[in-house]
Amino acid sequence: MAGEVQCLSYAGCNFLRQRMVLATLSGRPLKIRKIRNKEEDPGLRDFEASFIRLIDKVTNGSQIEINQTGTTLYYQPGLLYGGSLEHDCSPSRSIGYYLESLLYLAPFMKHPLKIVLRGVTNDQVDPSVDVLKATALPLLKKFGIDGENLEIKINRRGMPPKGGGEILFTCPVRKVLQPVQFIDPGKIKRIRGTAYSVRVSPQMANRMVESARGILNQFLPDIYIYTDHMKGVSSGKSPGFGMCLTAETINGTILSAELASNPQGQGTAVLPEELGQNCAKLLLEEIYR
Repeated sequence: MAGEVQCLSYAGCNFLRQRMVLATLSGRPLKIRKIRNKEEDPGLRDFEASFIRLIDKVTNGSQIEINQTGTTLYYQPGLLYGGSLEHDCSPSRSIGYYLESLLYLAPFMKHPLKIVLRGVTNDQVDPSVDVLKATALPLLKKFGIDGENLEIKINRRGMPPKGGGEILFTCPVRKVLQPVQFIDPGKIKRIRGTAYSVRVSPQMANRMVESARGILNQFLPDIYIYTDHMKGVSSGKSPGFGMCLTAETINGTILSAELASNPQGQGTAVLPEELGQNCAKLLLEEIYR
């Protein structure tokens, strides 16, 4: 222990978040080289740089060094501090990209974390805020992380490409986790979901619900899909719609599926009926697996 902690060394941009999160939790310095060094546009992307800034905000005394081309990153983790924070996420990835890592770190902060994240709440790449709220929070509760302070609240929705969404994530501090033995998933007892629409007709959400129910009602009676139509300031800067479905089992396992419409000006227009049906099929495929 008297010697220096050995620096972990990696190459490439894969698993950047996981490496930084685990380095932070274990307190080990980290060096990542050759980040996209063979590409025309080498180095860290804007969403990765934004993620590094976020890690810097939730810790105290972290040392971060990036070379001029952005192809080498050195990270010496500080103490997980927490407290009340705000962060503007890069609109090229959704808030879920950042929130996933915060869910790992939040229980071990010095002060309870209360953070406002701004950016894209639902896109086609990362888990949406709705899915993390429906699946990750119940999972954290199994490990003994619960209380009124554990919540993800969507203040504003933001769709790509411009975003404009805002969420609040709060989490209490837990130094010790309960061990969990969780082997039998159990049978499906109910399906819940949210169909959301921003800056389009509120009818879009109803059409998605109807087509999804058309498939799911053949298998299960207990289905409830909320419609969430946000107006004005809370609807972000870009139009779009989408759906998030979760199936809960008798043992409390939660399986999820989600789909979002194509970003404005990209790809072909999607009908809400198609999206609702495809989302229902995705959920059934997840259950089948």
